[in-house]
Amino acid sequence: MFYEGKNRSPVREYQIYGRVFVLVKDPLPENINLFSTLEKIEKSIPNYLLHDLDSIYIGQFEEFIERDINAFYRDGAIFATNDQIDDSDLMDDLVHEMAHSVESYYSAQIYGDGEVEQEFLGKRRRLLDLLAQHELDIDLRDKSLRDLFFDLKYSQKFDNMLYKDIGYALLSNITRGLFCNAYAATSLREYFASGFEEFYMADRQYLKKISPAVFEKLQYLNNLNEE
Repeated sequence: MFYEGKNRSPVREYQIYGRVFVLVKDPLPENINLFSTLEKIEKSIPNYLLHDLDSIYIGQFEEFIERDINAFYRDGAIFATNDQIDDSDLMDDLVHEMAHSVESYYSAQIYGDGEVEQEFLGKRRRLLDLLAQHELDIDLRDKSLRDLFFDLKYSQKFDNMLYKDIGYALLSNITRGLFCNAYAATSLREYFASGFEEFYMADRQYLKKISPAVFEKLQYLNNLNEE
């Protein structure tokens, strides 16, 4: 379980899994129930998966402005903004970055056989075909743009194309039933992290239906403690 530390400084300290420290540097909105959010995460995601996670920091950090993001994982720590809409918004950020921690530790088990990569690239090809059926302000016949669809790594250019040139509304509509969510199309790492969120916090059967390779990897990891 988690507890609130006895610290009189502006930073409020908590702990989950008996070892992962949660430090609130800047206050969360009054409608956010941090205890409930942490408790739900702790009950949903097995402790043994989070080998690489040792701390979570909530507040404002320069990287959020520099990279136009609201959370990131680095060197065993999760950094998440305190500017959250509600409990679900905060939970999404934390669980998504936990997925990157798991991915870092279990990279060989997740990607070793190439199944997840092939599944992801197949969906990227399908996405390219679907986008070609719409009138867009970009020329998908441009080889440099088409090549981005077959790059597994994150690309700022590809990200801008998806969310600025194509637009979130159209992208969400096109990716429905193809990806767990529109953000999953961004890169291989985000594809896995989005699947992780779906597996632990949403609908496992839906994930199994649309992303069976990711589902199988997560099912394997989820059962490791039983071996």
